[in-house]
Amino acid sequence: MKKWPVIGVVLAVLWLFVRGVALEPTRIIGEFLIGLAFGMLIAFMFRRFYTLDMNLTRTVQALPYAGLYIVVFIKDLILANIDVAYRVLLPSMPIEPGVVVVPLRVQTDGAITTIANSITLTPGTITMDYDEETNALYVHSIDATDTDGIVDPIRTWEDYALVIFDEEGKPGDPVPDLPMAHASGEPTEGGVKRGN
Repeated sequence: MKKWPVIGVVLAVLWLFVRGVALEPTRIIGEFLIGLAFGMLIAFMFRRFYTLDMNLTRTVQALPYAGLYIVVFIKDLILANIDVAYRVLLPSMPIEPGVVVVPLRVQTDGAITTIANSITLTPGTITMDYDEETNALYVHSIDATDTDGIVDPIRTWEDYALVIFDEEGKPGDPVPDLPMAHASGEPTEGGVKRGN
């Protein structure tokens, strides 16, 4: 099954939400057809950015994992907001920023981008860079003293991403070793630490 027509239909549905169409059948059908016309055109023009074919069975199997990813991400987002507010409001301001290198098991552009953007959207952390050679993300954190606290949510997202993006690796696979000549295992102000 070609992928771009499916994306065109998805864009048409998104168009309905963006337009905020009144719940009248004629308005919904009219706006859907407008969205479909533009959606199909856009999807066709950008079809080289997608894989050509789509495995519908595979997509349906990945949907529960996509739902779990969203639920877990929202939970981590809420916890991160509370954590940052706590650190800012506390008189001692327990903030010790640093950079943690996170080697990845996912390999595809879509999975890496999803995880990198999830990190950046979470308050207190930001993805600074991606090292293509070592397949690792450089994550800046408001408090880099607890690398496990930074890396554990990322590993959970990665487990789901391995399934969603049909990666070769499986959830629970070991993290690849990463040569880190410039990283230390000890917390250092402004230094780089390796996250396992």
